[in-house]
Amino acid sequence: MKTPIRAGIVGTGFAAELHADALVRCRDARIEMVCGIKDLDKFCEQWGVERRTDNYKELCADPDVDVVVVCTPTFVHRPVVVAAAEAGKDIICEKPLATTLEDARAMVQVASSAGVKLMYAEDWCFAPMLKRVEEIVAEGAVGEILYVKAKEVHNGSHSEYARKLEYCGGGALFHIGCHPINWVRHLMGREVVEVVGKTSGGGKSNMIHKDYEGEDWGVALFTFEGGKQGLVEGNYITIGGMDDTVEIYGTKGALKVELTLGSPIHVYSRVGYEYSVEKADNQLGWTRPAVDERWQLGYPAEIDYFIGCLRDDTEPMMGARGEDGLASMEVAFAAYESMRTGKTIRMKDFRAS
Repeated sequence: MKTPIRAGIVGTGFAAELHADALVRCRDARIEMVCGIKDLDKFCEQWGVERRTDNYKELCADPDVDVVVVCTPTFVHRPVVVAAAEAGKDIICEKPLATTLEDARAMVQVASSAGVKLMYAEDWCFAPMLKRVEEIVAEGAVGEILYVKAKEVHNGSHSEYARKLEYCGGGALFHIGCHPINWVRHLMGREVVEVVGKTSGGGKSNMIHKDYEGEDWGVALFTFEGGKQGLVEGNYITIGGMDDTVEIYGTKGALKVELTLGSPIHVYSRVGYEYSVEKADNQLGWTRPAVDERWQLGYPAEIDYFIGCLRDDTEPMMGARGEDGLASMEVAFAAYESMRTGKTIRMKDFRAS
């Protein structure tokens, strides 16, 4: 595809900011058009975009838009993806892929039928620290991987839609646990065959966030083809800033990563300063401020990779496809089923149900 590849962003919220920043950094892309309802003019002025609309179908049908970047609340993903696919446009869709498995499966199918790429925006697959981890693992430094433990935890979602299941699909395990679930699959390069889950239960059963219909704490223990194990946690009960960590245990070594709290800068302040890391509620005492948090979390590399797939007409890797967004959802929902029934869930049976 001829460059620069022209992106149309649907959405003007937190996720759209991340994608706009990454697109501006990408030399082979430009933001052609933005669709939004809230703060549309402000968003377009911030990112230097002239063309704007409040109708996503208009953006999807526009002949000057090459790829549609879906950054809406999750419950709106399906209609935007369908409109883009039917218009013959390639798609980059934010996480989670959808709020229901029915919607996610329909999105994957419509993109396949239309012959367009549906790319799943999982930034962990592109975070520089985790890419280095993959290189070390590929060299054989830890031997054969036996067990991977990963988590994303913080004190609650940015989004006003995170409190109602009809809008967000699930709680912390689903909404932010989808990052480590998908990345562990990406690292292992194989599918999950069994899942056991435990959560705080949602609503009045939650530990802190009683107004969230979904759980504010959840874990999923899963078994891969070949017997290897993964343990993923997502929670909204952690204070002190967003904590993304990974641990890998192998036959010849181990590896640990602090993805968000691993800054080389140490600051002590009695009065605080403007910003250290996402979700930190103050900057007092000893802190470790991020240097370029969006780069560290993988957003520029993610967009650069997707634009490269379009430019060179190559297929996205495992972890970055619509199918992977669906597979990660299946693991999370299987964990919910395990919590509900008290049983280990066989993914083969769960997918067929």
